[in-house]
Amino acid sequence: MMEWYNVGRIVNTHGVRGEARILSTTDFEDERFYVGNRLAAFKKDDKKPTWVTIASVRRHKNFILLTFEGMDNMNDIIPFKEGLLKITKDQMEDDVLEENEYYFHEIIGCQVISEDNDSIGEIVDILQTGANDVWVVKGKEKEYYIPYIEDIVKDIQVDNKTIIIHVMEGLL
Repeated sequence: MMEWYNVGRIVNTHGVRGEARILSTTDFEDERFYVGNRLAAFKKDDKKPTWVTIASVRRHKNFILLTFEGMDNMNDIIPFKEGLLKITKDQMEDDVLEENEYYFHEIIGCQVISEDNDSIGEIVDILQTGANDVWVVKGKEKEYYIPYIEDIVKDIQVDNKTIIIHVMEGLL
C-alpha cells in the first residue's frame, strides 16, 4: 500500500486563471513546489489521487499560488477546494533533515509527557509561526500550545511516539 504525506492544503481558487491557493504543510517548500514537479491532489473526502504537474509557482501573503499543467481555468480547480496535496514516501527520500528536525507526520500523533511523567495530551496539529513551530496538544479537557524550543522540549522519541517536555511556569 502506498504511504502518502501531506505537503499542502488547497484552501481556495485564486483569480480566474486556474491558480490554486495552497497553505503549505511542509518544511521543504522549495523541494515540493517547483515548476515541473508532480504532486498527488486529493479532492476532499476522496481516497484516489489526481496526479498534477506544477506549471507555475508564486507566493502571495501566507499562501503559495500554484497552477497545474492542463488546468488553466478556475473551474478546473474548484473540485479540489479543501483537498490536499500529497507526495509518496519515495518522493521524500531526497530530503535531508538536520539534527533535531522532524517531519510533521512524525510529530503529529505523539503523546506529550512532562518530566514528572504526567500525561499532557496528544499533538494534533503544528502551527508555523515563523519564529518556531508551535505544537497543538489536545489534553483531556483543553488544548495546549507548546512552542518547539530547547527550553521546553527535552526529548523526542519518534519511534514510540513520545515527547518529554519541561513544564515551565505558565505553559499549561
